[in-house]
Amino acid sequence: MKKLLTTAAAGLILLTACNYTNNLEGKWQYAGGIYNGKKEGGTEGYQLQRTYTDKQFEAFMIEDGGAPQKYQAGDYNLSKDSCTETETFSTQPSKLTGVAVHYNYKLKNDTLTLTGKLPTGMQVEEYWTKLK
Repeated sequence: MKKLLTTAAAGLILLTACNYTNNLEGKWQYAGGIYNGKKEGGTEGYQLQRTYTDKQFEAFMIEDGGAPQKYQAGDYNLSKDSCTETETFSTQPSKLTGVAVHYNYKLKNDTLTLTGKLPTGMQVEEYWTKLK
């Protein structure tokens, strides 16, 4: 019995370690979110996408049939279940440029969930689906 518990504990640690990643590399598409308790679906007539490298991200808006338009970029850092993003570029005036925003993140299958509180006080939970 003791050996079974030890094996189960080792398996759980291994599963947890395999689920952790130190980056979000790839292309992700916005799939909806919850903002201050109000649920929003995905976008209609355009797509929001993020491309992550090992330490940076770029965000694009793509209107149906149009070329991607970069609207945001920044740096990010992951540690266990938290993600810190610092915006370095925005096409619109932004109070977030240069400000580190902390999120809890979760990866499940092909979905990235970012949950946190913006410096404005807004509670956010965003869903991003990995594109292949």
